[in-house]
Amino acid sequence: MNTNLEGWKDPALLLTSMGISSIGDFIYLVAINIIVYQLTGSATAVAGIWIVGPLTNIITKFWTGSFIEYRSKKKVMIVTYIIRGVFICFIPFAPNMAVIYGVLVLLSVAKAFFHPSSMTYVAILVPKEKRKRFNSIRSFTSSGAFIIGPAIGGSLILFTSVETTLWLNALFFLFSAVLLFFLPDKEQIDKETIPTLTFSQVLEDFSVVKKFMSRNKYVSFIYLGFIIVMLFTFAMDAQEVVFTQQVVGLSEMEYSLLISVTGIGSVIGAMLLSIFTNVFSLRYMIVIGLIMMTIGYIIYAFSWSFNSIVVGFLILGFFNVFLNAGITTFYQNNVPIEIMGRVTSVFQLIQSTVQVVFILAIGLVADLLSLRITIIALALVMLVSSIIYSASVLKPNKLVYYHEDLNEKEDINVQA
Repeated sequence: MNTNLEGWKDPALLLTSMGISSIGDFIYLVAINIIVYQLTGSATAVAGIWIVGPLTNIITKFWTGSFIEYRSKKKVMIVTYIIRGVFICFIPFAPNMAVIYGVLVLLSVAKAFFHPSSMTYVAILVPKEKRKRFNSIRSFTSSGAFIIGPAIGGSLILFTSVETTLWLNALFFLFSAVLLFFLPDKEQIDKETIPTLTFSQVLEDFSVVKKFMSRNKYVSFIYLGFIIVMLFTFAMDAQEVVFTQQVVGLSEMEYSLLISVTGIGSVIGAMLLSIFTNVFSLRYMIVIGLIMMTIGYIIYAFSWSFNSIVVGFLILGFFNVFLNAGITTFYQNNVPIEIMGRVTSVFQLIQSTVQVVFILAIGLVADLLSLRITIIALALVMLVSSIIYSASVLKPNKLVYYHEDLNEKEDINVQA
């Protein structure tokens, strides 16, 4: 028992750090939307907040992988937390929207470095046999933050001010950074061998990723397939407010309740998954999570009342955590740690580019056709895609890719 707990000391500290920062993300989201709306009174200006992240990803993901791959992932995470904390403190002093958007770009750049660094650091710190449970608990902390964060943010704004809320929000990221200092830095980084970040170096790293993808076609297919299927959820989520209020006829209060219902579903699902992780294999976590989440969107697309949408949102919120925990564990188990930062950055570049184009295209189609037909079509295409994707996951001859114990198989990764 003591040995088991000892093995979880460092992962538990990492989970705490990432959980606190997730709460900080949601507090920030509430506060920044309010402060931008107070300054401009423009819904367009608020919508611009949501565009900054994907556009910044498209620009930065070309080279973030090349940067972090040769540096300590733990230190990169710490620096990004500190940058986010410091620049959030500056937002209340911004004299105009141009400066605020400039700060938002810098925050998005820091976050662009954080994700591939954290994905790789988890794979370095957490033993393979513990990753599924770690990612399940991580889903639980993220889902909890989805509910707790906005509640804390709203309470702070109510009892203090938006500016004070942002300053307190910065402390969440700074505290997360402090916790990371107590974790081991297991990478052996030789500063003398770190290549200069040049255009030729970036191209060389892209060729490494291309070689990995060509040699590991199944792993690449599964992860890129996941990204493609999830595009349908992004597109439907982007039209969520308009669909629920204008098509179904819900009030703003009912819509707010729906968001809470989704969060509650995610928390319950993640809590059960973290407790009963060993009951589900990776393959069934991915397949059950994807198919049931898609069914949730199908119910949502055909909904006619608040109650019917509640059912759909509960289902998709509950099973979304199964899918995310499963696919993250699959990815960490099958991508070599030494190139994971570069591979993650390239995959996110593909995701962000296609996401922006796809969402804009769906918005245009929704204007030309009815939004109801558009959402139904998206949900049905997602269902067909999910069935095809699940068939690929369940192929008997691909079982080796889903083993979770290092002793069950030799390392299948081809070093790029």
